[in-house]
Amino acid sequence: MDTADILVKSALETATQIKASAIIVSGDVDRNLFGCDLPVYFAANPSRNAVESLIPLDEEEGRLKQIVNQIQRDAAVSIEDVENAAAIEQAIGNIKKGKVVGLIITDDSGAVIIHNISGNPLLKALEKFEQRVSPEIIRAVLKIALEIASTGREGSPVGTAFIIGDLEEVMQRSHQMILNPYSGHPEDERNILKKNNRESIKEFALLDGVFIISKEGVVHAAGRYLDVDAKDIGINKGLGGRHVSAAAITRDTVAVAITVSESGGTVRMFMDGKEMASIECNDRAIRKH
Repeated sequence: MDTADILVKSALETATQIKASAIIVSGDVDRNLFGCDLPVYFAANPSRNAVESLIPLDEEEGRLKQIVNQIQRDAAVSIEDVENAAAIEQAIGNIKKGKVVGLIITDDSGAVIIHNISGNPLLKALEKFEQRVSPEIIRAVLKIALEIASTGREGSPVGTAFIIGDLEEVMQRSHQMILNPYSGHPEDERNILKKNNRESIKEFALLDGVFIISKEGVVHAAGRYLDVDAKDIGINKGLGGRHVSAAAITRDTVAVAITVSESGGTVRMFMDGKEMASIECNDRAIRKH
């Protein structure tokens, strides 16, 4: 039995013992080794080989210290991969709350860790969002935002924003840039919880402007321009007008906002005029089927 087999067996046994909600793998591991009912996800950013950046030293002690330091750095990166992937999948409802088992394998080392998802900054931000909008609505918007961030539309990157909640105030503080593609359609065809409606949302993400969504999850407008004063918004100066406007509308209303960057594919969450969390689409894990 090789090292990978031993580590996979240990991860499966640990997950069973602690009743983990999922296993997150960082590294190159044969997916067929995981014969279990538990969800298994493979992090998209496995750590690089620890030997790659070793600096040759003459002293044996120096070599050992260099190796130890590099292993520690690789372990830290891999643990972060596991934590980020677990938090994202829990945020969008793919795995349950609780603990996950992380399996970390590089060419030079391996480890099994236990991670408590609830302490992650993304999930703490999500808890604050859920005080204003129901969890299922936030998760549905996050899922769509992450899909747009990772795949764009028709092969091209897409940037957009979703303003959720405080519908009356948000509509009063915005106007249509183009004809509203959702005008006149029944609510059932505009509900973000209906999977059949999500493709049209991705299509309309190509339009300039933002989506306006009620706290019940009904899309009321796309291609809408926010009439806000963006002064004194304390967010990263490198972010574009869409992000600044989204932050400003959350300062002036009790709505929350989720944005997708056209460059970089980053999803950001805003509330009370502040960026509460960000998600790099490359941090998402791929589930084993």
